[in-house]
Amino acid sequence: MLPVPPAASILASLGQATFAWDLASDAIAWSDNVAAVFPDIPVAALASGAELAKLIEPSRSVRTDALGQSAPAPVRGGEGVPYRIEYGVRAVTSAPVIWIEETGCWFAGADGRPARVQGVVRINNERHARDEQLLKLSRHDPLTNELNRTHLIASLAETMEECARFRSSCAFMLIGIDHLARVNDAFGFDVADAVIAEVAKRIRARLRSGDMLGRFSGNKFGLILRNCTVDDTNVAAERFLAAVRDEVVPTKSGPVSVTVSIGAVTIPRHARSAEEAVNRAQETLDAAKSRRAGSFALWKPNVERDAQRRVNIRVTDEIVTALNERRIVIGFEPVVDARLRQPAFYECLVRMEQDDGRALLAPDIVPVAERLGLIRLVDHRVLELAIAELAAAPGVQLSLNISPDTTMDPDWWATIESLMRAHPGVGERLIVEITETVAIQDIDDVRGFVTRLKNFGSRIAIDDFGAGYTSFRNLRKLGVDIVKIDGAFVQNIVRSADDRAFVQTLIDLARRLEIKTVAEWVQDEEAAVMLREWGCDFIQGRLIGLASPDRPWNASAEKPVPATG
Repeated sequence: MLPVPPAASILASLGQATFAWDLASDAIAWSDNVAAVFPDIPVAALASGAELAKLIEPSRSVRTDALGQSAPAPVRGGEGVPYRIEYGVRAVTSAPVIWIEETGCWFAGADGRPARVQGVVRINNERHARDEQLLKLSRHDPLTNELNRTHLIASLAETMEECARFRSSCAFMLIGIDHLARVNDAFGFDVADAVIAEVAKRIRARLRSGDMLGRFSGNKFGLILRNCTVDDTNVAAERFLAAVRDEVVPTKSGPVSVTVSIGAVTIPRHARSAEEAVNRAQETLDAAKSRRAGSFALWKPNVERDAQRRVNIRVTDEIVTALNERRIVIGFEPVVDARLRQPAFYECLVRMEQDDGRALLAPDIVPVAERLGLIRLVDHRVLELAIAELAAAPGVQLSLNISPDTTMDPDWWATIESLMRAHPGVGERLIVEITETVAIQDIDDVRGFVTRLKNFGSRIAIDDFGAGYTSFRNLRKLGVDIVKIDGAFVQNIVRSADDRAFVQTLIDLARRLEIKTVAEWVQDEEAAVMLREWGCDFIQGRLIGLASPDRPWNASAEKPVPATG
């Protein structure tokens, strides 16, 4: 049988030592292997609680897990209350901290108060380092080693509280790397990550003591500038812009040239909360990017912008309420044959009835609905109304406009397929208008959209043609049936030779491709005659009649001329 080693040697091999502490005398008695736990610390410095307390790392709080700290003093003599604490000690200021885990029990005296403590201490550097690393990972972005978004915003809130308490000022910046998606596409995500890390390093190198940097999102950094005036903010912004702009970023795929744009807000003058500061910095960053990549913008009050936002909020509420109360309706604007002046079809234009009897027109509704993400709901409602009208009036043809997002909306497709099955034959009398800008975004996706509609028997019109850059080759590739010439070119053809030449050329090319043409915004008879002589198929506008909620086909004995005839 192997001999059992002494307990002291076992404890020493484990980096542990035992102790007994008499609280009345403050004397601590240690096992012989105490030097294994507290190297380079004289035994005299460990002889009492007061002396040991001097060695405890002052910048760190003692972490306690006193299992019995809320329990009453033991009733029976000899019964102890267990505890566990963690703390750091160091012999001298320049020495590294030794992290200690202490477990034991304290025992009560006759008066029920703690009288003595017995326990075990052990070195816990590895666990503490692991805990520190986990804490760091929870607070920092792994790519840049800067604060993550959560702790950046928390730090911003704390800084704003300090500003309010000490009546000082600071600034919050959002720094966005311009065109990072291009770097991703050209070189790959690993190179883009290298660019992000290098930009963070350059910004970090130009910070003052006390400033805080964090990664706000994929290509954006948030920066808190303490004790910073407006002039200081402008100077700092130029310093950061130049730091990124003036030198290329070396990567494994070669040098990459990048710039950053910056949006900032001064605090507390123009932001009273962290949320408001972030929103306004984001707003000014977007403004800087839209003006010119690599520029800086500082948030300023804007009466017109704030007024428009109030209008947007009001109109948004009105749109949602109108949808719920079925007050979104459509007006019908006639499109007539240019020669016969008989209705060919009617364009459905959205209207919103108000409590006072007036109606908001499409130009008042659609732009706000598109900006605020409500256009999909509006388009759904207009589709339902148009199909209901077609089902109720078998001799009528209608067209409706849809927004760019709706062309790829699966819910819209599910709705139209359901309505087409419920009302057979309706699809053949429906014309769907998409704007020219939509047609050129992704020709293959739009062609799929056109094909699906044509399978219902519907026709496709390109609206506002001439305002964008769609080629006639793309029109033929898409297989569109009708081109609606942008009214901005039509309304002045009587007075403008340039507009006359442009419109006449469009009509001639469309006719050669066997695509029907509609001239919008026809104002007077002279213009209508010109268009007819040039071969335009249909006209629409003030001369013919603007949109009305009335159903003109009910009052007309004439049947509409087919748009394909």
